[in-house]
Amino acid sequence: MFDSLSSKLTGVFSSLRSRGKLSNSDIENICTDIKSALLESDVALSVVDSFIELIREKSLAALPTLQSGTNQAQAIFEIVNAELTQILGGAARRIRIAKNPPTVIMLAGLQGAGKTTLAGKLAKFYLDQGNTPILVASDLQRPNAVTQLQVVGESVGVPVFAPEPGNGVGDPVKVAEQAIVFAKSKLYNMVIVDTAGRLGVDEELMQQAKNIRDAVKPDEILFVVDAMIGQDAVRTAKAFQDGVGFDGVVLTKLDGDARGGAALSIAELTGKPIMFSSNGEKLTDFDIFYPDRMASRILGMGDVATLAEQAKKALNNESSAKLEEKFARGDDFTLEDFLEQLEAMSKMGSMSKILGMLPGSGAMKKQIENFDESEIVRTKSIVQSMTPLERRDPKVLNGSRRARIAIGAGRKVQDVNSLVDKFSAAQKMMRQMRNGGGMPPAMAQSMGMPAGMRSGQTATHKAQQQPKKKSKSGNPAKRAAEERE
Repeated sequence: MFDSLSSKLTGVFSSLRSRGKLSNSDIENICTDIKSALLESDVALSVVDSFIELIREKSLAALPTLQSGTNQAQAIFEIVNAELTQILGGAARRIRIAKNPPTVIMLAGLQGAGKTTLAGKLAKFYLDQGNTPILVASDLQRPNAVTQLQVVGESVGVPVFAPEPGNGVGDPVKVAEQAIVFAKSKLYNMVIVDTAGRLGVDEELMQQAKNIRDAVKPDEILFVVDAMIGQDAVRTAKAFQDGVGFDGVVLTKLDGDARGGAALSIAELTGKPIMFSSNGEKLTDFDIFYPDRMASRILGMGDVATLAEQAKKALNNESSAKLEEKFARGDDFTLEDFLEQLEAMSKMGSMSKILGMLPGSGAMKKQIENFDESEIVRTKSIVQSMTPLERRDPKVLNGSRRARIAIGAGRKVQDVNSLVDKFSAAQKMMRQMRNGGGMPPAMAQSMGMPAGMRSGQTATHKAQQQPKKKSKSGNPAKRAAEERE
């Protein structure tokens, strides 16, 4: 979503770093460029003006104190990063857990913002943390809303309290009240109430939301907003804040291609933090919103912290430990190990998202966009079509076996040959590096390493292994005697 803004801001700072010592006019120019980039991204004008004024003021104040030898552009960059983090909410905030269960969370927002799906994502998020959530179908207005919530609840393994069929039948306030009683009796420690929305803000919607709020007295009211609706997101947020009130914001559809100004405006204009974000269609595409990490991504520094967290969730500790033991014993990395790693990568989400979290990914935007996600699926299908013996020992893969694997995977024999050849080369390289042989000559040559260092030994190591030559005596008779020895 922030690709365009990130690209513009990265260009601004790249230009700034090339100037060396900065002047007041350089600060003015960068403020103008950042303002233009933010306005083009649909950030509210009032937010942009206050943001730029803070950057100008702090940058001009810092400039005289910076020594000539310091990286002045980096100092300005850090000021922008800090202020951007503040606009996005400062520090991440978690749900307030009730002292006496259950913790009640009420979702509010317009129809189409993704409340029902978001309810399922939120329930799964807390279920995975050891909680016992229950979903409540209090949206009795939208056609099939109750059925949709039941499907979502079933897919994440969370029960749904739905005593009314919906489609205009039933009292949503009574459903919410009954749900609290039911949750207490069955010892559920978290209740997530899905409420009705409208295509636009109206008095009936606000009154119904107020009635549910007053009936269940939620610990948290979360305003769910579609991040792709631009300036309307801010207007709607203000209307809900004045009409019902809310404690935090959840941004949905952050994986869209809109300009994303809503995310940079809502927290600042409402004074309420963005608490969660949803960035995909899968029920696992959901996480706590970290303002500092989002600021880092917008400024082109990536989001290594989130990437590491996703990797930790995806990688099985048991399989990782087994892999480490194999390497310690000197066993080869097999296609079975390779398949496990591919499965783990698939759990982390799309490769485009993973690559987008790396620092400097903005410079690879086209390559990331053109990455063929189906290549991983094709590779997995080939390995999965092999027998356990073939995965452990690719040397047994003769022509007939490769033809059978190709048919089983729905691929060509050339695809199987290509995968096996690449894997064998990688396996050989890993074996060579593990045994202290260093990099293969071709790889070392491509990196510009001297020929004498391509065997895996450093010049120092090589010198240590070669015995020192004795110096020859300056006396002719003595030197002749030494040579005879």
